[in-house]
Amino acid sequence: MMNNEMKALAKLEPREGLWMVDAPVPEVGPDDVLIRVKKTGICGTDIHIWNWDDWAAQTVPLGLITGHEFVGEIVEVGAHVEDLAVGQRCSGEGHLIGKTSRQSRAGKFHLDPATRGIGVNEQGAFAQYLKLPAFNVVPLPDEISDDIGAILDPLGNAVHTALSFDLVGEDVLITGAGPIGIMAAAVARHVGARHVVITDVNPDRLALAGQVTDVIPVNVAEAELAETVSSLKMTQGFDVGLEMSGNQAALDQMVKAMTMGGRIAMLGIPPGKSPVDWSRIVFKAITIKGVYGREIFETWYKMIAMLQNGLDVSRVITHRFPVDQFEAGFAAMTSGESGKVVLDWTGA
Repeated sequence: MMNNEMKALAKLEPREGLWMVDAPVPEVGPDDVLIRVKKTGICGTDIHIWNWDDWAAQTVPLGLITGHEFVGEIVEVGAHVEDLAVGQRCSGEGHLIGKTSRQSRAGKFHLDPATRGIGVNEQGAFAQYLKLPAFNVVPLPDEISDDIGAILDPLGNAVHTALSFDLVGEDVLITGAGPIGIMAAAVARHVGARHVVITDVNPDRLALAGQVTDVIPVNVAEAELAETVSSLKMTQGFDVGLEMSGNQAALDQMVKAMTMGGRIAMLGIPPGKSPVDWSRIVFKAITIKGVYGREIFETWYKMIAMLQNGLDVSRVITHRFPVDQFEAGFAAMTSGESGKVVLDWTGA
């Protein structure tokens, strides 16, 4: 590291792409730590920023260092930080919360309306060094590898969504076999669901789901979901639905396949304003819960505990690149043929 500068990936221009830049190493305040980033995951949000779609153009300031899925090592602690030490391995919660809202003061940090995101609103983790409030740091036990540490943020989305409702002995339908949907299937199996079915129209993603965990993949472009329900001898439909696709047709199919009194957790966001047949939802007495991010920090505790007692999502990582090949990493992520893509910063 020369002249206190670091390599970083930033959004410099209002068009497709990210650019490798030299940026100043962040200066830590009294309540912050400085983390040397080892590996980062590429998120769907990063793809929105790469593509510079309408959401990104309205949300992300030009010049921002992006990225929010990371693992690293603490190299400096602020003057007020007493419970963290230089040399500790860590990941961290990328949602930076306020302290004054009713939600924060009640300890419901994940519901704070003033939340800002690293790599979206604030300087992010696609860099050799990241400044993070000590409050947001999550120390990692030795048994969690750097690769898994780099994808704890999206695994947390999967865990938060999957654990929205009791899954023990339940039949679970997951729509959308992206990495988070696949990891949610693994979580559902781990905590004791009976049948876990995952739907998509992408055969590569469905094949990956079957490699990661014991799940029943259904390509709804080629087969009827009802046939799977029948073959499993399920007489009333699914108890719990996890919507991960952001596809209105998938949500409609899920509602149709639910049992009376079924419960749906939605992480996917259907585009724009979608028509909903509310009579199906009301007459089936279906509960729908919107899920955003992770519970801070309950999801992190649950997630790390499950990883320590046998939850294995390692196969969801399909591509690894040194960070100087970040363009190949983004190409893999946008191909529709990948799971999680991890970038290695240690040789930057």
